[in-house]
Amino acid sequence: MSKIIKLEANNFKRLRAVEISPDGNLVVIAGRNGQGKTSVLDAITAALGGNSSKALPRPIRDGEDKASIVLETEELIVTRTFSGGTSKLTVKSKDGATFSKGQAKLDQLLGRLSLDPLAFTQLSEKDQLKTLLDLVDLPFKPADIEAERAKVFAERTDVNRWVKELQGQAAGYSIPASTPDEEVSVSALLSEYREAQQEHARRARMEQERDAVAEKVHRLQDRKEELLAELRRVDAEQDDAQQEHLQIQEAIEQVRLTSAPDLEAIQSQIDTAEQVNAAVREKKQAGQVAARLTALQSDAKELTEQLEAIDKRKADGLAAATFPVDGLGFDADGVTYQGIPFKQASGAEQLRVSLAMAIALNPGLRVIRIADGSLLDSTNLQLIEDMAVAHDYQVWIEMVNESGDFGIVIEDGEVAA
Repeated sequence: MSKIIKLEANNFKRLRAVEISPDGNLVVIAGRNGQGKTSVLDAITAALGGNSSKALPRPIRDGEDKASIVLETEELIVTRTFSGGTSKLTVKSKDGATFSKGQAKLDQLLGRLSLDPLAFTQLSEKDQLKTLLDLVDLPFKPADIEAERAKVFAERTDVNRWVKELQGQAAGYSIPASTPDEEVSVSALLSEYREAQQEHARRARMEQERDAVAEKVHRLQDRKEELLAELRRVDAEQDDAQQEHLQIQEAIEQVRLTSAPDLEAIQSQIDTAEQVNAAVREKKQAGQVAARLTALQSDAKELTEQLEAIDKRKADGLAAATFPVDGLGFDADGVTYQGIPFKQASGAEQLRVSLAMAIALNPGLRVIRIADGSLLDSTNLQLIEDMAVAHDYQVWIEMVNESGDFGIVIEDGEVAA
């Protein structure tokens, strides 16, 4: 099954009786508005059982009770009749054999005949994307992967917002380098101060005791001459006193070997304790912010890696997928061509790509229909014809023209003489 070699339609929509044997790759159906041009293209789609055949509320011409379409290709003869609210399909081979499942036979060969290249260029980005995704087998569901990416992207956005906030907080801290890691215990300092006071008092008492004993020694020495009678007793007492004096002196010397506690230093520590402790608390807060910042930066990095993994999975899937035309792809916004939005491509590029899609998607029936060819200028019309010739396709195109100078002209539902 390749191209249409003959089309007959009787009482179908606006047509009375039409018989067309197309010649060449470009078949222009011309004429004024309301004469039946669109009905000719619809007859092709209806005969083959395209989508529009299911949406024909009034396939029979007004005033008639039945309609028929006979479409002959190089391999098949397709006949579809309409009567009342029903239709009947007969599909025969050229040797006269009838296919028991005619529509199934047509469906195998039809491909995506309903794709109108010009209509595809005029769809919204959303509808273009839906049309393309219906044609491509992907290893993932685009909606699912975009939803997954959007979720991770939103999470990373939240994390980065916290990162910036914590970076601002971290920048607000100014901690002296000498600030300790833990707060100073004022009670411990007070206890140390009291102990130092007691030590100073003990040393003062020892010196007082030493001076008292020394005085005693001198006093006894003065009385020595007066107390000759008691010499032995006094000598013994003197020896004891001297021994005690020596012991005390040794104790004092030992004490002198160690420095006395610095009361002023301890008092200074007490006076600055609250300031130091405030700095310690601020240092700890800064440490907590830094730790949280590091954790959030790590989370942001991990989420970025997840986004990259999703993008890679999507890119790998797209690379593995077979698109109707090289360079076609899609993103979250719509169809892309050569990496840019399809809508931003030139009009000629859009038409060329759309026509190439239609050609790639109709391998069985080498026929394409364009419903609104009046929108095309001569350059694009020539482009369509050149591509049809290059790929050996037959393009049926409807154009409004009142001159009757070109194409197959339809007037009042019939082919004009």
